[in-house]
Amino acid sequence: MLTHKDHFHGSDLEKIEKVFGIKKEDIVSYSANVNPLGISHKLREVLSQHLDAITRYPDREYTKLRQCIADYTGAQMENIIMGNGSTELISLFIQTNHPKKAMILGPTYSEYERDINLGGGTCIYFPLKEENSFQMDVNALCHQLDDNLDLLVLCNPNNPTSSAITRREMRRILDACMEHGIFVMVDETYVEFAPDEKNVTSVSLTNYYSNLIILRGTSKFFASPGLRLGYAITGNRDVAKEINTRKDPWTINSLAEIAGQIMFQDEDYIRETKQLITSERARMYQELSSWDTVRVYEPQANFILVKILKEGVDAEMLFEHCIRKGMMIRNCSTFPFLDSQFIRFCIMSPEDNDRLMEAFRELLG
Repeated sequence: MLTHKDHFHGSDLEKIEKVFGIKKEDIVSYSANVNPLGISHKLREVLSQHLDAITRYPDREYTKLRQCIADYTGAQMENIIMGNGSTELISLFIQTNHPKKAMILGPTYSEYERDINLGGGTCIYFPLKEENSFQMDVNALCHQLDDNLDLLVLCNPNNPTSSAITRREMRRILDACMEHGIFVMVDETYVEFAPDEKNVTSVSLTNYYSNLIILRGTSKFFASPGLRLGYAITGNRDVAKEINTRKDPWTINSLAEIAGQIMFQDEDYIRETKQLITSERARMYQELSSWDTVRVYEPQANFILVKILKEGVDAEMLFEHCIRKGMMIRNCSTFPFLDSQFIRFCIMSPEDNDRLMEAFRELLG
């Protein structure tokens, strides 16, 4: 088991406020990886007109909401499980699958290991290597799979490396896992930001593989972490039934139920988000790639991983330099396999991105 160090999460603005004496309202968070557009105008308007929805229970089966998600993702409605954020669904799946031994792609989100350990299981990591620009070596991964493993956990695109596995590569992984009786949990929290989403998402594979579950949410792409609206997709009806049996009823409130139906059909907002992230991601990646004081890794999500190469400067120094200017980036030294030279930041508005680049230049220029 790896040791995870304390860190400032993107949601820890109250902690930042206390430590640095900066009002949280004055902090621009480049650490939370949330869509800089905020919630859509359509969502704001419609929700304000439906506040009375809280006087009644939501649909216990969330039929209309699941149909909207099916239309949005291309999944079968019967394969969709609703949850109070993808975090709840991770926990519910682990409780259902109760793996004794799991392999996790690393570096990555720490909650996977936490839930597995809480369920009495143990974890090993398959590290993405810096010399491969943190890209997955599918052959090496498949050679490490064996009958002693019960679960493989993949974040795709991965946080914090912003690297991705293609659907073709995922098929090879799923085939190898089938041979060893390994279930695969894929977290697609950031897949909608990918330049070629159709080539990355594994949703269509749930129609062919019974050892696959995909987790998604609305926190990042739809800028609604406080809504706590998540969903899972699996073609394994036994797993879906067991998760739904374990899940408390009405874990998604009436306003979230309405919000979801609006979000997944808001084509203007979806298109505007993709255009903003695509253009700004390319601009910032090209800019940083021209600096000799950093190494930048080609991003597939809405955030960029950077290694500081300038002597005498590390992630903690850059974090403090930026936070004192009201900008919160992520010190990645807390992730397994990354050291004190790595930072991560998400794509914001062009104006905010320019501010961040200027702050970087002051220390790394």
